[in-house]
Amino acid sequence: MKFALFLGCKIPFYLQHYASATRAVLDALGVELIDIEFNCCGNPINDLSRESSLLLSARNLALAQQQNLDILTPCKCCFGTLKRNAYFLKENHDLRQEFNGLLKDENLHWDGHTEVKHLLSVLAHDIGFEAIAEQIKHPYKDLKIATHYGCQSLRPSRIMNFDDPLDPTIFEKLVALTGAETVEWRRRLECCGNPVWGKNNQLSLDLMQKKLSDTRQAGAHFLCAACTHCQIQFDTVQDAELIQHGSTDKQASLLYPQLIGLSLGLPEADLGLENNKVDISGVLEFLS
Repeated sequence: MKFALFLGCKIPFYLQHYASATRAVLDALGVELIDIEFNCCGNPINDLSRESSLLLSARNLALAQQQNLDILTPCKCCFGTLKRNAYFLKENHDLRQEFNGLLKDENLHWDGHTEVKHLLSVLAHDIGFEAIAEQIKHPYKDLKIATHYGCQSLRPSRIMNFDDPLDPTIFEKLVALTGAETVEWRRRLECCGNPVWGKNNQLSLDLMQKKLSDTRQAGAHFLCAACTHCQIQFDTVQDAELIQHGSTDKQASLLYPQLIGLSLGLPEADLGLENNKVDISGVLEFLS
């Protein structure tokens, strides 16, 4: 099984441990990742220039097709943007031909066959729950996790085909493979607040704090994220707020490949546990 790995712009700069943990977990599960020199997915410019966003996505799709590979990304924003833009380009022949004309100078072309998949989808559907369960070496005991889906993977559901947008379960099922228990919390599908960070910081923090409080009330020991922006919000932004206000009222967030990587018996260094801003070393106490 082989995929082109799309890390996007933020993971290599802000969350290198998300990349290393993803690589380690997929390698352990027999997935080969191919590095291609992709450009931005197109998400940051989408509201300024729809055409530019489509062109950026089209080039990425064409680069993957050139190597006969589907795209795997651990970033929900990249997943959402590439998936939506691929849908529009695939459904509109004239639009696709227009952008293929712009890619012609690079000898690139996209005919609509490249699939875009998120890390969680590959784990659940391509590798499969049963195959993963067979590889678990150190299941957790009594660990309670609050799963956080993020916004861009679930809607529009007919395009994303990720999970039920109103009652998703894929994340909970993947967490359960590790032996951890997921808690029910009412704000699990609400925005983390990161999209408005830098524009309205107070609103961003209010959204985050409400979610963190909700997970604590639900009895979760940790949050678990599989989205670049959500992890930055719950880890980097939360850490900065804790330092600024001298607070100890925290709720640390694990990345899913860190959570499952430990239960697969992978080295802590490969999973980058020390790189989380808000300390997550306490999760080790729950390993059997």
